Amino acid sequence: MKTLSDREALSREAVNQLLLAIATRQDRQAFAALFDFVAPRIKAFMMRSGSSSELAEEIAQEAMLLVWRKAAYFDPARAGAMTWIFAIARNLRIDFQRKSKSSKHVDEGEADGLQATEPTPEEILFVRVDEERVRAALQALSSEQEEIIRLSFFRDRPHSEIARELDLPLGTVKSRIRRALARLRDLLEETL
Repeated sequence: MKTLSDREALSREAVNQLLLAIATRQDRQAFAALFDFVAPRIKAFMMRSGSSSELAEEIAQEAMLLVWRKAAYFDPARAGAMTWIFAIARNLRIDFQRKSKSSKHVDEGEADGLQATEPTPEEILFVRVDEERVRAALQALSSEQEEIIRLSFFRDRPHSEIARELDLPLGTVKSRIRRALARLRDLLEETL
């Protein structure tokens, strides 16, 4: 396992290589190393930007999930891995702010600097193909796993709200989401 000093020592090129390993080989070890290095930085950045610790952690986890799913879209010629990953996190933060009842308006200056980019036609096509694979994989999950995935990802419910709705501890909800995602990932890998 990497120590904190090892994680801090990763170079820009090393981070790019980890992301490329995920994109080309769906390398789980590379993802684990990338997650260990990047997720705490995303969380810290989100907290410095005014997000609560819980929201910052949720954004970091969601961002890393998207990194796993969209790694094939990473192009090192266009941007470094950290820039690409933080753009994903930034866009998630914007989405969370839009959905939040308590933050109905974003400072205009901040909103101008955080505009999400529109997907390309190629990305839209890939998303449609992926949606069909995900639907089929969801049907193969247990009803408990399918419910928790739908609540978390399709209904965009925060983990704390899911815990209240299902009358479960927050840690249990998070571990069930991780297990369901692992099962879903395995099912999706079988269909490649």
